[in-house]
Amino acid sequence: MADWYAREIIEPGKQPLMVLFIAFVVTFLFIRFSVRMIRAQVKWWPGNVTPGGVHMHHVVFGTVFMVLAGIGGFTPIGGDRPWAEIFAGLFGCGTALVLDEFALILHLRDVYWSEQGRMSVNAVFLAFAVIGLLLTGVAPLGVSDVDDTSLAGYAFAIIPNTVFVVLTLIKGKIWTGLIGILVPIFVLVGAIRLARPMSPWARWRYKTGSKKEIRSLRREERGHARWTRWRNRLQDAVAGKPSA
Repeated sequence: MADWYAREIIEPGKQPLMVLFIAFVVTFLFIRFSVRMIRAQVKWWPGNVTPGGVHMHHVVFGTVFMVLAGIGGFTPIGGDRPWAEIFAGLFGCGTALVLDEFALILHLRDVYWSEQGRMSVNAVFLAFAVIGLLLTGVAPLGVSDVDDTSLAGYAFAIIPNTVFVVLTLIKGKIWTGLIGILVPIFVLVGAIRLARPMSPWARWRYKTGSKKEIRSLRREERGHARWTRWRNRLQDAVAGKPSA
């Protein structure tokens, strides 16, 4: 195990990213455990931080951690050990705290335990997947697969993949598009398949009552509804079920 870690993580210079990943996961699991304990009104668990009666959301602490880590990473010691790992761990903690309240930032109100709050968990799951893929050595937009290191070679790989990513996102497939930045096969499939009914592509290209619109609606009702149920069950098990 030590040999594998040295070969796959330390030698390629991915140890700070590994520390960031671990800090991100541990912090998210801890903060979700904490808020669930507070929600259940467990007496022996510390409550919310409310200095002067003001409820301090953990996104505030996350922002401070990210700022400190970001500034520290650009100092002369930012690339040296162990500071690179320390700043990476601090940034991972901050990222988890910020993304766990992403829905609050987006809506500018406390929707933590509402259905809209699921967006925060989606953001965390997506970040988990992206960081995990980066740890495996995957590069964005197929750059890692380029054999010709010339400018033309990179352009040939990046431009088509970028077009597929944008097309997939316009078709309303956010998860597929964002994961496809690192795994191009996802966006290739997403760009070919039908758009989701409420996406910009469907509004621009599918006429009301057309066969494509009807097929898109039926697919949404069958496939996406089923996926949403399974995703919500996983989210409820990890992060807690939203209030009615």
